[in-house]
Amino acid sequence: QVQLVESGGGLVQAGGSLRLSCAASGRTFSSYAMGWFRQAPGKEREFVAAISKSGDSNYYADSMKGRFTISRDNAKNTVSLQMSSLKPEDTGVYYCAVRAIINSATMASLGKWKYWGQGTQVTVSS
Repeated sequence: QVQLVESGGGLVQAGGSLRLSCAASGRTFSSYAMGWFRQAPGKEREFVAAISKSGDSNYYADSMKGRFTISRDNAKNTVSLQMSSLKPEDTGVYYCAVRAIINSATMASLGKWKYWGQGTQVTVSS
């Protein structure tokens, strides 16, 4: 089992930046693909970004491309999400998640992601 703990959320003005981190327990971190999702109030959880086990492949939701960057450090068991040019519509709870293998066809399918963190709140003010 993998335990995930997100951090780095907070309140930021529109146009600002935040860096989220997710720390994973266990010695098999590099065996998992990692992803970030978010859930805005009253909305369904949606895919944000994902990164392959080795970190050499990244995937982004269209609305995040060019603004968000996902990265991982397998030596430190962490995955990060650098967010810039933030907009009020980026507000929500951000979750990290793991799965064994990334499949582009099911990237956004919540049920394909095996373990989830508790989330960290990001609020972007206008």
